[in-house]
Amino acid sequence: MRLFRLLKIASVASRYGLDEMVLEHEPSGRLVRFANALQFWRDLSAPRAVRLRLALEELGPIFVKFGQVLSTRRDLIPMDIADELAKLQDRVPPFESHLALAEIEKAYGRSASEVFAEFDPVPVASASIAQVHFARLKTEDGGHDVAVKVLRPNMHGVIGHDLALLDTLALLLEKLWSDGKRLKPREVVAEFAKYLYDELDLMREAANASQLRRNFAESDLLIVPEVHWDWCTSTVMVMERMQGTPISQIDRLREQNIDLSRLSAAGVEIFFTQVFRDGFFHADMHPGNIFVHADGRYIALDFGIVGTLTDSDKNYLAQNFLAFFRRDYKRVAEAHIESGWAPKDTRVDEFEAAIRAVCEPIFDRPLKEISFGRVLLRLFQTSRRFNVEIQPQLVMLQKTLLNIEGLGRQLDPDLDLWKTAKPFLERWMSEQVGWRGLLRTFKQEAPYLARTLPQLPRLVHQSLAQPAKTDLQPQLERLIAEQQRQNRWLTIIAVLLAIVAGGVLSRLY
Repeated sequence: MRLFRLLKIASVASRYGLDEMVLEHEPSGRLVRFANALQFWRDLSAPRAVRLRLALEELGPIFVKFGQVLSTRRDLIPMDIADELAKLQDRVPPFESHLALAEIEKAYGRSASEVFAEFDPVPVASASIAQVHFARLKTEDGGHDVAVKVLRPNMHGVIGHDLALLDTLALLLEKLWSDGKRLKPREVVAEFAKYLYDELDLMREAANASQLRRNFAESDLLIVPEVHWDWCTSTVMVMERMQGTPISQIDRLREQNIDLSRLSAAGVEIFFTQVFRDGFFHADMHPGNIFVHADGRYIALDFGIVGTLTDSDKNYLAQNFLAFFRRDYKRVAEAHIESGWAPKDTRVDEFEAAIRAVCEPIFDRPLKEISFGRVLLRLFQTSRRFNVEIQPQLVMLQKTLLNIEGLGRQLDPDLDLWKTAKPFLERWMSEQVGWRGLLRTFKQEAPYLARTLPQLPRLVHQSLAQPAKTDLQPQLERLIAEQQRQNRWLTIIAVLLAIVAGGVLSRLY
């Protein structure tokens, strides 16, 4: 079975000239000329990126999905290939309805007719991992309209088989291509496998949807469908059915009197709110996953891929974005080194000069013509020269930002993403470093402080008394130093709290 699949891959790769793409970087052109002479009937007039996309589409859904993930690694692959692979969509035929019904019965232990008052056997959407059917739940109040997402049958076996082949091909690429080691194809395959297996667990996707819905519970910009947890399993997910217009249907949105400029700006605000307020963002925001409600709000769908950011990630990104706005390239370089992503021995002046060479030409153009996502991309590419490790969560962020920017400018060609984002970032930074940030941090740490502060005198006394009672002086000194480091921040916060409290009391009395 695997041999036949491998032969098919080789056949498709040969027909689309993928061997030429691998060998064209070799110092000698003999191998390319030899391969072309053996396969003289091939038509290789199309650009290499187009041929690669067509080959992946022919090889099937797993390879299409791999191409989508590969398009996000713009720090590794050439720009023309990344741009072309970004066009890949899950144009996958649906699987037969009786198989979907069998998966539902397997998940619930009873037939679909016993769970749903109505179930449409014709799927409304089909992708490489799952397909969606409309249905109505049986409830006392007459039922709820729902969307039922059903995992494709036997996906674990299919994916395991194709991933093994992809890993083998990646290994060959590393051995045969001069750029193979630099591009790390096996690492890319491993990253792809992680995201793909995550998507196979629909309970994980349901949890992602629930988290995003909670984050935007009071929002007038974004709607997230409610998850019906009683009917969710690892292979079947049931959520609220959403009514809206696909965001790609611009003419229909205009007919509904939707303000496209406002919609475009709202998309930018939603993205930055997810990133900087929540540190949790929808990472698959292509047009097929976004609808628009009749009242102008966004509707998010398909939550299989999300990204998360730590506080340090968010601080790093905000500092970099604001430094770009101000053309402060030295601060951009310093932020990389302070975050630990650039080696500590990196010369700031050299890093600054490299960043300036990339960015300064961009700023000679009107702001609305500057691609925000591509500036971030160029930063990543420059960082690679200085041995900066590109973090996976930031690669996912870059891909999402490019999607949002492209979508925003499709809605409003005059969208100035820089102008739209700058006030949000400046407000966020002021909240992080100002008195609001101090009070929020204190509020978060208050339970720990209430438990720990009363113990400080005893801990200090024990630390000072223990050296006189033991011969293990060096070890105890290290323990004392460590304890002091751990408690120093508590003392600082206690002093700051006293100052704040004193200021409040002085105003009251």
